[in-house]
Amino acid sequence: MNALLSAAEIALAQHCLAFAQEQGAQQVRITLSKTLLNLVGVLNGEVDKITHSLDRSLQLQLFVDGRFGTFSSNRLDEEGLEAFIRDAIGTVRMLEADSCRSLPAPERLAKDAAGGRELDLYDEAVESLTPEERRRLALQSVAWPAEHLIAEEGEYSDSVFDSITLDSQGLFARHTETSFEIGYESTVEDAQGNHFSSYWWDAAPRLKDLRLKGCAQKAYERALAQMGPEKIPGGKYTLVVDTECAGRLLTPVLNALGGYNLQQKNSFLADSLGKKLFPEQLTITDKPRTKGDTGCRLFDSEGVATREMPVIEKGVVKTYFLNTYISAKMGLEPTVEDATRIVVQPTGGCATREDVLRKAGTGILVTGFNGGNSNPATGNFSYGIEGFFFRDGAIVHPVREMLITGNLIGLWNQLLAAADDARPCLSKRVPTLAFTQIDFSS
Repeated sequence: MNALLSAAEIALAQHCLAFAQEQGAQQVRITLSKTLLNLVGVLNGEVDKITHSLDRSLQLQLFVDGRFGTFSSNRLDEEGLEAFIRDAIGTVRMLEADSCRSLPAPERLAKDAAGGRELDLYDEAVESLTPEERRRLALQSVAWPAEHLIAEEGEYSDSVFDSITLDSQGLFARHTETSFEIGYESTVEDAQGNHFSSYWWDAAPRLKDLRLKGCAQKAYERALAQMGPEKIPGGKYTLVVDTECAGRLLTPVLNALGGYNLQQKNSFLADSLGKKLFPEQLTITDKPRTKGDTGCRLFDSEGVATREMPVIEKGVVKTYFLNTYISAKMGLEPTVEDATRIVVQPTGGCATREDVLRKAGTGILVTGFNGGNSNPATGNFSYGIEGFFFRDGAIVHPVREMLITGNLIGLWNQLLAAADDARPCLSKRVPTLAFTQIDFSS
């Protein structure tokens, strides 16, 4: 089964583009994508399930007589798509006109993504993998059986994603990538019958970079470490957040810089552009064009070329994420629609989590969040956490059933350190972080 888009499939997308224009659409954008997934599930040391799936879809965005509509179909035959397009154009003509809807200016479109492999994210090793080899890879990480371990679930998967984006202005942009992933979850039981669970995972665009060995063992050890939690009183503590979950504190900030939240006045960072709202030591950059790195793209869903740019620089908000439509609604210059590969610059002289713990001295290390939320309009948050109490830089015992509360701008202004240990498998490269004087309740 061909995992990549064929010449015939690409020709079909080009035919749809021309046909939509013939039927009266003044502007058209088409995205054709294809995903092939192979997955092997493991339960308690044995293969439990095998999945093989192929998904194809065509997304059609139509600009007709000042009106706009978006549609998608999985039926990829010429006759069926022509009928689909005729019906879609008829539907768009019944919608309300919106003068802010248009394709991006041609000069903003990607000109360097016609081949799909420019970022070196496709590994040909996927083409020679057999079902037997995939089973072997899935079982390579197994820790079962082990003391206290009562359940172990894991998955190995590899996938191929290939897509093209075309528009009536001549855009032809392609993105092709592979992804190899391994993940395990372990559940352990203590002498009193209490259960504790944890996980570990890894992912990479290239099979040789996937860290298979030790994945299940890491999940098992993380579950064991949670046994014997002790309660500590609420109060203000130094907060250290492990790189594995630190993105939870950055994502609401990025969302607040997104066009839809800003335009809907549902953002705590409204009117923040050019303002110093964060500490001097905080610099966050979007680096979407780094070859071989997870999450990188040469263009966004509109076909607009990405570029390296500061998001927050020395505490100053430097950009919003505005697509063509939202920028027109807000009367601002368009950028790209979303952050792609976020990098948080290290600060505080710390390279590793251990360095951060030593610098922090005494406090609470968070290794996971259990529910909670943040208010996009105010930035106020409340998150359940699990982790460890540490003293003099050394972990003392696990803690559970605690909450951290506060405001995201206030939190980031308490930044003590950011390590240099962000995991390569994360598209948002957020390292271990430390913040002072954070409110905990139990």
